[in-house]
Amino acid sequence: MTVSFEHSFQVHYHELDYNGNVRPVTLLNYLQDAAGMHARQLGVSVVDLREKGLTWVLSRIHIIFERYPRADESVLVRTWPSTREGFFSCREFELLDRQGCCTARATTSWAALNVATRRPVLLDKYLPSYPLLARRAVEDDFASLPLLPPEAETVELSFRVQRSDLDINQHVNNTIYAGWALETVLEDLARGTLAELEISFRAEALYGQSVLSRCAVIKGTDMPCCLHQIVEKKNGHELARLRTKWRL
Repeated sequence: MTVSFEHSFQVHYHELDYNGNVRPVTLLNYLQDAAGMHARQLGVSVVDLREKGLTWVLSRIHIIFERYPRADESVLVRTWPSTREGFFSCREFELLDRQGCCTARATTSWAALNVATRRPVLLDKYLPSYPLLARRAVEDDFASLPLLPPEAETVELSFRVQRSDLDINQHVNNTIYAGWALETVLEDLARGTLAELEISFRAEALYGQSVLSRCAVIKGTDMPCCLHQIVEKKNGHELARLRTKWRL
């Protein structure tokens, strides 16, 4: 049982965007895979939790992109759990290139959900102990992300949840929300580079539902910034809030 875990991912051509950089959503998938592999070593994988009628769900993520790897590069993902208190455990990530330079870093917050009730449980009551490394890759106390200002000019797109959007928990995988949000960014920003992404997951999205992804550019910030909201189209129920920052 090790406090930190490392795994190398090879960047493939099908993972590149139109600029030849690995897609942000692909890097989120790398994080998810590394977290799952380490959780298995720690005895708290999704399979382990299923035996207790539980599963992991991601509550928050905050990732800062320094540089995007390109085809044939490798990305070393280093991850470790940093805190565990009450309903939530934080897990940190560093993404390094072959020279050991940081290409991205992230902090995440996870909860263990009762599969039957869909409610979080106290971690210390239901999960075995595992070692923690009290170092954050990104300092964030996970305060609530702001809502879109009612007066803001908003871009809005509709999506229908496909089977391919679902994960082992039978709901939309966390990376899909990021893809929905990025699709709504105005072209002049989207031609730039995503520098920072924050997501607050508020509720599950399920197969067959239609969702609305909304985006508004926020003025008066140091770097171009967008606020995003994803809601269920039928009743307006909020599914996620996001914030993105951009380098032009």
